[in-house]
Amino acid sequence: MGLIRKTWNFIWHDDSMLSWVVNVILALVLVKFVIYPGLGFIFATTHPLVAVVSGSMEHNNLAFDQWWDERGQWYTDDGITKEEFLEFPLKNGFSRGDIMVLVGVNELSIGDVIVFRKDNGGSPPIIHRLVKNGEVLQSKGDNNLGIHEFEKNIRKDMIIGKAVLRAPYLGYVKIIFVDYLWNPIKSVLL
Repeated sequence: MGLIRKTWNFIWHDDSMLSWVVNVILALVLVKFVIYPGLGFIFATTHPLVAVVSGSMEHNNLAFDQWWDERGQWYTDDGITKEEFLEFPLKNGFSRGDIMVLVGVNELSIGDVIVFRKDNGGSPPIIHRLVKNGEVLQSKGDNNLGIHEFEKNIRKDMIIGKAVLRAPYLGYVKIIFVDYLWNPIKSVLL
């Protein structure tokens, strides 16, 4: 019983650097192996939370009408009207550094924001808007001028989930860690 009490006090009440390091490690383990998988189970997806790491869905802080004047022609040419787009989820796009909450998908609709892998796991997931739905799916980043080749033939088994909620700026934690901490360490080690 004494060891359990000492460990508890060390983790929760000790102000040492070692206690702080142990707390950080425990928090990371808890998030990685309990919270994240639990959310994945609840939301029926392997990736319940994703950080947006590119600007392909940004609307560049423009009001919707301004953004539509700049980028809406592609959608109009593809048969999506401004009125239809206004009914889409996340119609104002989102920014690099946002966190998106995903759910598993049973049904998809034009305008849904999907997350998919463009290959068998070698690349980071892509988060774009669904612009064609059927046997073959197609997506497009709202800020992109057109569709990339990898977006023209998305199979349903490539889809990780559908974005339903946006938490602004929280994804910068991941971006800072990967861009400024992990990548430099990895380049030295490898």
